[in-house]
Amino acid sequence: MSLFAAAAQCLAATTVESKIRLSHETAAAFAAGRLELADRDGLIDPIGMPGRPSRPLLVEPRGLPKRGLGTAEGRAAFIHSIAHIEFNAIDLAWDAVYRFRHMPPEYYADWVRCADDEARHFTMLQQRLAAFGHAYGDFDAHNGLWEMAMKTADDVLVRMALVPRVLEARGLDVTPAMITKLRSLQDDTTADILEVILREEVAHVAAGSRWFRFACEQRGVEPHSTFEQLLRDYARSALFGPFNLEARAQAGFDEQELAALKALI
Repeated sequence: MSLFAAAAQCLAATTVESKIRLSHETAAAFAAGRLELADRDGLIDPIGMPGRPSRPLLVEPRGLPKRGLGTAEGRAAFIHSIAHIEFNAIDLAWDAVYRFRHMPPEYYADWVRCADDEARHFTMLQQRLAAFGHAYGDFDAHNGLWEMAMKTADDVLVRMALVPRVLEARGLDVTPAMITKLRSLQDDTTADILEVILREEVAHVAAGSRWFRFACEQRGVEPHSTFEQLLRDYARSALFGPFNLEARAQAGFDEQELAALKALI
């Protein structure tokens, strides 16, 4: 079986249980050498919505109520929002595998590993949500991450620039403050989960940095000006401080990019 066909199955899975199971099984099969990088020139389906459970209901971001972390319900809603990001991230990783067929083998190793990580992150959050008496789907959510995937479906360079290096990198910036707040509320269990996610997301953003620069080099374009132009074209309002400069440096942002971020703070 080809890796691309297996990634398509993961994307198409419509239940939480099947998407998580298939993601782990596909990652294990690829690591064991049982999936081939075959059918690189096969038909690629136009991007659309991946398989999803019927809930959560997807609404505009402004339609989501504001809840504080001081109550159990507020904390459950917060955990749900992070779980939703991780569930989307599973599909984003599999789509990066499925859609872009002419990359080096190491590219696929990175994004298969990422999908496996995101599935594990989701499971950790799902279990924590259950401790608050809730399940994934109990709260409304928005579709911003996948909407960016749809906008970047035609070009791996644009996808690598804007999904890992902008949207997912935002998690590197905001998660430390979330962890601090949760620990102040004596919710060390949730904080510990976010510590794991933060540490592992650095590697995911780094994969985006690595393959964005690879694509730039392939095409003979300058990465800094290209990244800045893509921000202007697609994500004008998505880059704002405060920035976790240390984590971004670990995730492949170079000195020139970090200096530009500092200028925005």
